[in-house]
Order: sequence, then C-alpha cells, then structure tokens
Amino acid sequence: MRLALALAAAVVATPVLAQPMCEELWAERNGVYAEAGYCFKTDRAIRAFGNGNCRFENADELPLSPADRKKVAEIQREERRRGCPR
Repeated sequence: MRLALALAAAVVATPVLAQPMCEELWAERNGVYAEAGYCFKTDRAIRAFGNGNCRFENADELPLSPADRKKVAEIQREERRRGCPR
C-alpha cells in the first residue's frame, strides 16, 4: 500500500503533467517582458513574441511597474513550485 501511494504521488508530481500550466506561466511571464521591451534570445520566445519592441538585453533592467514586478515574481515562484523547465 505504501509503495502504491508513493508511486501515485510521483505520477502526480511528474513535470509532464505540469507542462500545460508551465506553458501558460511561461507565456504570461514573457508577455510582461515583451510589453516592456525585452530582447528575447531563444528561438521559441522570438517566434512567440518577436523582437520588434526590443530595447533591453537584461530582464533585470526592464522598466516594470511595481505591479508587473510582483506579477513576474509570483509567476516565477509558481514555475519553481511546479518544476517548470527554465
């Protein structure tokens, strides 16, 4: 019984099951960055958001409002909690 519970817990915690939510979190976080003028480096992000508004190479230098900084921090915490790929 204990083994079955451990296996069930491992399946629930599997990153594959978190993938759809990870995708949403990734898109939401990078959407904030895109609006602020971040210069994306990965092909995936460039395809999704482009670099037409690109003005900042470093995410730490983005001129985000306090509300956007809080939103990004919350998204990043959730990404870590879910074990989303970086």
